[in-house]
Amino acid sequence: MAQVVEEWYKQMPIITRSYLTAAIVTTIGCSLDIISPYNLYLNPKLVVKQYEVWRLITNFLYFRKMDLDFLFHMFFLARYCKLLEENSFRGRTADFFYMLLFGATVLTGIVLIGGMIPYVSESFAKIIFLSNSLTFMMVYVWSKQNPFIHMSFLGLFTFTAAYLPWVLLGFSVLVGASAWVDLLGMIAGHAYFFLEDVYPRMTGRRPLRTPQFIKAMFAEEAVVVVRSDPNMRFAAPLAEEAAHQD
Repeated sequence: MAQVVEEWYKQMPIITRSYLTAAIVTTIGCSLDIISPYNLYLNPKLVVKQYEVWRLITNFLYFRKMDLDFLFHMFFLARYCKLLEENSFRGRTADFFYMLLFGATVLTGIVLIGGMIPYVSESFAKIIFLSNSLTFMMVYVWSKQNPFIHMSFLGLFTFTAAYLPWVLLGFSVLVGASAWVDLLGMIAGHAYFFLEDVYPRMTGRRPLRTPQFIKAMFAEEAVVVVRSDPNMRFAAPLAEEAAHQD
């Protein structure tokens, strides 16, 4: 059993394996009181005034208590992050990393701006960890790129992948979880999908080009495609070769 888990872990692509490992280690560390969640949560004042910039990253690594909800999110993280990295972003690790960076930036910006808007500022002030939202963003992007895959929810009913985010959102509401967390992930996911897939088809321009310094961080394997030249002409075989073939 241990060997199977080890092989499964080693076969994960680099971004999925790194994020999953960081999330599990951080959450376990907090559960064992080795790490304090108070040093991880998103706090704009501490980031700006105390220069605690690590909070911009660590709030995406902590998944609260190690309960059933934690297991669900680890499953979604391992499954859909892996599916995206191995399929939609195969051979494009830098682009996948940039997608996560874009999503994290959008989510952080929404929370910061929402905290300044009257009537909704209290709701946004309660969102201090965005790990669940980033996971939901990956689920949303995968569902938009694979809309016709048939799925089943707990064996109760079947649906296509296009409705997966809405099914999970409804489930979160039924179990009493905050709908804001999932909605933020859907907003970030839709922003990425529109700018990366829809807008380029409409205008021919791609606004989310991965910066070169991010591409330099990841060693991509070059794929060489050999195309035949239609103007290429082959010499006739020598007389001796032709006789030998006959």
